[in-house]
Amino acid sequence: MDLRFMSLASGSSGNCYYLGTDEYGILIDAGIGIRTIKKALKDNGISFEKIIALCITHDHADHIKSAGIVGERYGIPIYTTEAILQGMNRNYCMVEKVYSAHRNIVKEVPFRIRDFEITAFEVPHDGTDNVGYFIRFGRHKFAFATDLGHITDIAAHYLKQANFMVIEANYDEEMLINGTYPPYLKKRILAGSGHMDNAATGEFLARNFTSDLKYIFLCHLSRDNNHPELAYKTIEYRLYQEGIRVGKDVELVALTRNHPSEYYNFGE
Repeated sequence: MDLRFMSLASGSSGNCYYLGTDEYGILIDAGIGIRTIKKALKDNGISFEKIIALCITHDHADHIKSAGIVGERYGIPIYTTEAILQGMNRNYCMVEKVYSAHRNIVKEVPFRIRDFEITAFEVPHDGTDNVGYFIRFGRHKFAFATDLGHITDIAAHYLKQANFMVIEANYDEEMLINGTYPPYLKKRILAGSGHMDNAATGEFLARNFTSDLKYIFLCHLSRDNNHPELAYKTIEYRLYQEGIRVGKDVELVALTRNHPSEYYNFGE
């Protein structure tokens, strides 16, 4: 079976990703409306009935908005830690709470969803609890690190194994510092438990690149403190400095905030 990937939305207004096959698929986060999720899937020939699981990274509203509806109304299992679940159910932005749909996971203990072997790993962010995901599917290895203030040794261990990587490039530091955000919010974003900026993401990628890495997807770009072209160019140039050529050695994609990405097919 071919492995397929699509970002339905990626940014501070909502995050949701699809990973699947012709027969079934899973969602990573559900921070957009359920109608938007269904429409994006349908527009790419994916029936919502084929969704067999939802994995949650943390309990911020832009990642969980429709999680309760997906889990309780449609009976789709929701995989996340107990601490994240408790934070989700305290969040007023998630109107429908999660109870029977929850499937508990433990960090760095692999679990299976059909042909996917999934490992949640700790990432530094300011949710109640926070994880990235490392997913094996046949020969493919996919890593998600969507919100993190910096890359720890644990996160790096999983990211460096990936053939396909979804990694945060949230802001340009100069834009953030000189922008209109209040000081407390700037401090939060810049903190080690906040978000990754373009330069830091580029530095990690340049220093840890291997020939096994085929696609880099830049995610969670800020509307106010970044531009897709700026994120792309910053990271492309840093890779170039190490002799890594985008378009030849690796593909680089800046995911759009409010629109689905291309529907990628990575083969068997």
